[in-house]
Amino acid sequence: MSEPTSSLTTVADQILEAPPYYTGIPFVALLLLIAVMPLAFPHFWEKNRNKAVITVIVSIPILVYLIGSYPHELVHNMKDYVSFIALLGSLFIISGGILLKGDIKATPAVNTTFLLVGAVIANVIGTTGASMVLIRPMLRTNSERKRTAHIPIFFIFVVSNIGGCLTPLGDPPLFLGYLKGVPFFWTASLYPEWILCLALILGVFYVWDSLAYRKETPASMRLDVTRVTPLGLDGKINILFLGAVVLAVSLQLATPYRELVMLGVTLLSVAITPRETRQRNGFTYHPIIEVAVLFAGIFVTMVPLLTLLRLKGAEFGITEPWQYFWLTGGLSSFLDNAPTYLTFFSLAQSVTASAGSAAVDSVAGVSDALLRAISCGAVFMGAMTYIGNGPNFMVKSIAEEQRVKVPHFFGYMAYSTLILLPLFVVITLVFFV
Repeated sequence: MSEPTSSLTTVADQILEAPPYYTGIPFVALLLLIAVMPLAFPHFWEKNRNKAVITVIVSIPILVYLIGSYPHELVHNMKDYVSFIALLGSLFIISGGILLKGDIKATPAVNTTFLLVGAVIANVIGTTGASMVLIRPMLRTNSERKRTAHIPIFFIFVVSNIGGCLTPLGDPPLFLGYLKGVPFFWTASLYPEWILCLALILGVFYVWDSLAYRKETPASMRLDVTRVTPLGLDGKINILFLGAVVLAVSLQLATPYRELVMLGVTLLSVAITPRETRQRNGFTYHPIIEVAVLFAGIFVTMVPLLTLLRLKGAEFGITEPWQYFWLTGGLSSFLDNAPTYLTFFSLAQSVTASAGSAAVDSVAGVSDALLRAISCGAVFMGAMTYIGNGPNFMVKSIAEEQRVKVPHFFGYMAYSTLILLPLFVVITLVFFV
C-alpha cells in the first residue's frame, strides 16, 4: 500500500465538491458483472483476457470523468492499487514456491487444525501468504473426499480474512493504520475479538465437517488411508524471501523502495526455485492476473463512492463503535477493505477530535473504541464476498483449478450470510455496544 496522504478535513477537501451519486453506477455494474458472468457465460469468463475487456469497457467512462474532475483522488487510488498488487503479487508468487508435501488423513480434527495454523501464521506472512502456502495442501489432503465444497469457503473465512487481525502485516487495512500512526503492537490488543471470532467459526466448521465426513463413502475413506504420506517442505529458501517482504513492510520503507524490494525478492524466488517445485504445487499465474485485472477496475470505479463518503460521511451522525463496525465491515464486503478502512479512520479522527477525547483514549487521533471497531469490521467482514479481500479470489481460483466445486458469487454470499452474520452480531453485542 502507498502511504495515505490527507485526512478528512484538509484544505483540499474543503474546496472539493462531492461527485454526483450516479457516478457510482459503474462500480455497481462491475460488481454485478463479477457476480453474474460466471453463471451466464462461464467459458467466456474463465479467460483473463475477456475479464480485462469487460473491466476496461465498464471503467473507461468513469476514468475519463475522474481525470477531468478528480485527478488527485484517481492518482492516489491508483498508487494504492499498485502497492496493493505489489504486496499481493509478491506474497502469492513467493509462497507459490513453498511446497508442503504429504497427504494426511482428512479428518475434521486435521482440517480444523489446518485452519487454526493458517489463522496464526497469517499474522506473520499476511493473509495472502498464509492462503497460498496452505490452500493447496489442504485441498490435496481432502482430495479423496467427495463432500468438500464447504472447505474453501471456511478457508476464506478463517485464513484469508479473520486470521490476520493481530499485526499490521496480517491484513492490508491494518498496515495502512500503522502508516497513519497506529503503534505496531496495538493490533495485538484485538486478541479478545480474534479469539472469540475464531472459536465460534472453528466450532461451526468442526461440526459442519464432521457431518460431511460421516456421509463419505467407505471407498473414499479407504482411499484416504492408503494415500497417507508424511508431511515435508520444499522451497525453503522462499521463507527467507517472504521474510524480506515482511521486513520491507514492517520497516515502513517508502514508496517506491518498498515495492522495489518486493519485486526484487519475487524475481529471485522465480529464478532460484526449481520449476518442478512450482509445477508440483499446481502453481499458475492465472489467479494473481485475475485479481490484478478485476481490482484495477474496482479501484478506478470506487473513487467516486469513497470521495462521497469522505466528504459527506460526517453528515450521517456516525459516532458509535457498533456503527463503525458494521459500516466499515459492510463497505469492506464490496469495496476493497484497505481504502474503506482509511475512509472511516479519517472520519473517526474528526469525530474523536470534535468529542474532545483525543488526549484521553485516542490512538493516532482516533478513539480506541472506534479504532477497534473499524479494524475488526475491515478485517472480519472482508470475508463476506469474494471481492472483500484480495486472497479471496485467489483461493477461489486455485480451488477451481484443483477441480474443487466452489459456489458462485451469490452462492458464496449465501454461506457468508448464514454463517458469518450471526457471528458478527455476537461480536457486536460482546465488544461494540
